[in-house]
Amino acid sequence: MGFRYLDARRDGPVEYLTLNRPDVRNAFNDGVITELTWWADSVAADRGVRAVVFAGAGPTFCAGADLDWMRRMASYSYQQNLDDASDMARMFLTLDRLPVPVIGRVQGAALGGGTGLAAICDIVVAADDAVFGLTEVRLGLIPAVIAPFVIGKIGGSAARELFLTGARFGAERAKALGLVHAVVPEADLDQTVVGYVKDLLAGAPGAISAAKHLIAECGKRSATDAATLCADAIARRRASPEGQEGIRAFLEKRKPTW
Repeated sequence: MGFRYLDARRDGPVEYLTLNRPDVRNAFNDGVITELTWWADSVAADRGVRAVVFAGAGPTFCAGADLDWMRRMASYSYQQNLDDASDMARMFLTLDRLPVPVIGRVQGAALGGGTGLAAICDIVVAADDAVFGLTEVRLGLIPAVIAPFVIGKIGGSAARELFLTGARFGAERAKALGLVHAVVPEADLDQTVVGYVKDLLAGAPGAISAAKHLIAECGKRSATDAATLCADAIARRRASPEGQEGIRAFLEKRKPTW
């Protein structure tokens, strides 16, 4: 599939995906949703990918919904809006379930769905002047489709404040809430991302994928059910070829084959 709204390139085992609509601050429309969903499905099936770097072209990461798309929504029926929202929900779910780690590179604004994109990233590096916001209520809307992912990152208490006020907040506040993991000057974004990529490539790809799955599953279960799940997960890892290689490499004081 050729992309109109995205730029995707591969550098070894790392996939670089960029929202490429800088003229409209990388805002969402139905075309972006279709392309992002297709891209995520293809990356999930590609065993050659070990990490993804997610970025936005130009001065803004993602400013939320495209104005022309919003104008069209205003005349949609309930069913049309439901279909449209369901497509977007599938996109976010597909991105969130990618089996490889996703690093978000955030500069400028990440508003509405842009904050949602940051929330589905496993690691987020933000410029120190980046701005986030769940501003939907100020338009008479709610951050519904992105809610599970944002609440999963910042928790219910912060969501009550930020969903209800629609207030914008800076990168340091986003870091304190757990939405962002590193805050650096914009000039240092790429260098910081490279450091995270190196760390991720040092880990076993199967173990990283399994750890990401375990995090998602533990959040859905009681402590008792999670204990059983976790015991099974580590037993499988220890017995796996990758786990055996990692243990041998450690004991033999050499680098593992991955």
